[in-house]
Amino acid sequence: MKALKKYNVVPRLPDVLSPLKDLAENLWFGWHPEVSILFRRINPALWKESSHNPMYLLGRVDQERLEELVKDEGFLSELKRVHESFTEYMAASSRNDLKKETGVDCLAAYFSMEFGIVESLRIYSGGLGILAGDHLKSASDLNYPLVGITLLYQEGYFRQYLNTDGWQQEEYLENDFSNLPVDLLRDENGSPVTVEVSFQGQPVQIQIWRTMVGRIPLYMLDTNTEANPPEIRYTTARLYGGNLEVRIRQEIVLGIGGVRVLDRLGIKPNVYHMNEGHSAFSALERIRSLQEKESLSFDAARELVIATNVFTTHTPVPAGNDVFSTELMEQYFPDYAQTMGIAFKVLLAFGRENPWDDNEPFCMTVLALRLSAHANGVSRLHSQISQNMWKKVWPKNPVEDIPIAQVTNGIHIPTWISQDMSRLFNRYLGPKWMEDPDNEKVWKTIDQIPDSELWQTHERSREHLITFARQRLRRQSENRGASKRELEAACSALHPEILTIGFGRRFATYKRATLIFRDEERLIRLLTDPERPVQIIFAGKAHPQDHNGKELIKHITHFARHENIANRIVFLENYSMKLSRHILQGSDIWLNTPRRGMEACGTSGMKGIPNGTLNMSVLDGWWIEGYDSRYGWAIGHGEIYEDRDLQDDVESRDIYNLLENEIVPLFYERGPDGIPRPWVKMMKDAMRDLCAVFNSHRMVQEYTHRFYVGAARRWNELSKDNMAGARNLADWRQKLLTNWDAISISNIKSGKTVDLPVKSSLEITADIHLAGLAPEDVDVALYYGPLNLKEEFVERNIEIMEATNNDGNGNQHYVGFVPCGQTGKFGFTIRIMPSSKQLETPYTTGLVVWADEGNH
Repeated sequence: MKALKKYNVVPRLPDVLSPLKDLAENLWFGWHPEVSILFRRINPALWKESSHNPMYLLGRVDQERLEELVKDEGFLSELKRVHESFTEYMAASSRNDLKKETGVDCLAAYFSMEFGIVESLRIYSGGLGILAGDHLKSASDLNYPLVGITLLYQEGYFRQYLNTDGWQQEEYLENDFSNLPVDLLRDENGSPVTVEVSFQGQPVQIQIWRTMVGRIPLYMLDTNTEANPPEIRYTTARLYGGNLEVRIRQEIVLGIGGVRVLDRLGIKPNVYHMNEGHSAFSALERIRSLQEKESLSFDAARELVIATNVFTTHTPVPAGNDVFSTELMEQYFPDYAQTMGIAFKVLLAFGRENPWDDNEPFCMTVLALRLSAHANGVSRLHSQISQNMWKKVWPKNPVEDIPIAQVTNGIHIPTWISQDMSRLFNRYLGPKWMEDPDNEKVWKTIDQIPDSELWQTHERSREHLITFARQRLRRQSENRGASKRELEAACSALHPEILTIGFGRRFATYKRATLIFRDEERLIRLLTDPERPVQIIFAGKAHPQDHNGKELIKHITHFARHENIANRIVFLENYSMKLSRHILQGSDIWLNTPRRGMEACGTSGMKGIPNGTLNMSVLDGWWIEGYDSRYGWAIGHGEIYEDRDLQDDVESRDIYNLLENEIVPLFYERGPDGIPRPWVKMMKDAMRDLCAVFNSHRMVQEYTHRFYVGAARRWNELSKDNMAGARNLADWRQKLLTNWDAISISNIKSGKTVDLPVKSSLEITADIHLAGLAPEDVDVALYYGPLNLKEEFVERNIEIMEATNNDGNGNQHYVGFVPCGQTGKFGFTIRIMPSSKQLETPYTTGLVVWADEGNH
């Protein structure tokens, strides 16, 4: 039976405790432990039960306890101090620090399918969401103008538990929005603010929730409203749940609905950042909206959207990118294409590597790449892999010129560092380390911390981890109906002084969680060495449909039951932010074993660094950039074998060799005071060199200054004078398209090309037939560099050629100079592209002319 009427009950706080409500309603508490400590003091058991959700706690704590707190002078004093700190932090949101830095009004809208901000708001599954959450936190700390857009899931991602055979089971728990720090936006009449999208011609109502991430608003879209039929309400039920039709509906809500939400709320971003391809429909909706509101042509609206879009791809394998069949697209987008004034086939072409292939499905990553002036991978290697993956989108450019840049991910250090380590840094680095974690000068002072204090602080984190793991293991055993003997074993598992290896991540097969089990006898010897033992803690979820990933979990749990390993291996269920923090803070080694080239970045290893956890990893993702033998270990040397079984054998042996010959001896090499000083030196070296680089403050500033500010400037240029710039740019592009095929290069001449002395230069001239174009419409460049034995460019450099005289027949004479800076075999060619002064990046046109053998 359904209720006749609905109502919400909210906590009734005495006036003196009213600041608690301010602190509970902002996710700032997620990276300021003093707030969490305050709420835990109210009722420790309730705080734990709530998954550290202050709104839930305030709604459940009894009134008598609140009255006790009114008389607790110590609590009131701490509440006043913490609230003043929060108020001071939030007061700075009225400043636009970025405008002071750059002179540009810049507001970025950051779209992501998931956000991992605090444990209790379960709208994340893994690394992508955690990264998005850290992005918002750093934008808040930096006071950069940004808004977030995502979906609010009724059930979120699944809770994991294992059956008696070690097989992963999933259950979905409902999010109680009334007891979360989220607000349903209402209009002046108290009705929910909504926007509308369409599914197959059927109107769909979307309501809007908001939470504050420090100074940054995060808007969450929800289809679970009575205005929608049951099958539509389910659209935003589960993160990554359901079939492809549910997925396309979710991405319509996120992309198209997200743009409409910003418009409905009067928020006017001039930069849009798509974090992965899930939100790529936002680019289409922006075009349609500009056509409608500004009376722009499709071409003019597209120019404005491309110039102000940023796209980050995270997936280094084709199967990880969302692809929809033509038949599914036909169910949802023909009418939408009509509202844009384009044919449905034209819309499909934007999502195809080959726009003319009617059999190719529609790819969200391709759509985002075609409609973004700025695109990037999330590590140096991932950027290179992405260039190769998507080279067909730019068929006339060599792979090294594919416009996918690199912005290596980072982590929000205040979120991931232990409280003990944070307090230690406060004492020796000064409290500003948290405000300025990307300042290299701050981390250069790490040697001021005595070795003994740093080691003791890390040891406390390991002790906390072992205590937490034992409690979690006992609860897991109880839930499976374990015997008394098994419960006792859970309480004595692991040891607080043993070398501890942590492995926590998604259980996809390419991450090779069981690589360390390749030689079980050798592993058992390591685990049970009487003088220098090792223990390993595993955690992670497999996708509900990934049976191979579930088999890996089962294999680990079965191995952990061997009596002869003395509880030295455990698997902790239901990997989450809370569990991740414990393992990252308390492990001595963070193990990462992906197949090289398949880990886009892998930020989990970064989170261990400020906690004193060292990395042992395959040279993939961020570790290629971060690795140095002074503070970590590389598994292999970056080789990729055609025989994967052979590669697994080689790299598993490398793991055993590193543990036996380097890691274990170094960890147990203790001085008279019991401190492993060479190990502690590695901890300090890692902190000094890596913390300033691999953090999200650096990452957000890089996105902002490399992409956001330039995109905002382009918005200003193209939108002024009633969008005249966008219209002119569309006309100019049409002129390029009309004349481009008639461009030709002839009479290429160069001076002496044999035995040129170092420090000289090579003069090169050419005649360019520009057809109906002018010199200012194009960039004519010398494309040169060293050659390999196949006479292919090993590296390439570019020197712009200058236009000199015109022969009156449409032939423009050009001259340029190649510097000869070093010895070796070199070559050059000539490349013509649209003018970079007219476009944020000329690659978005797909136009290029190369000199060929017939031009001599």
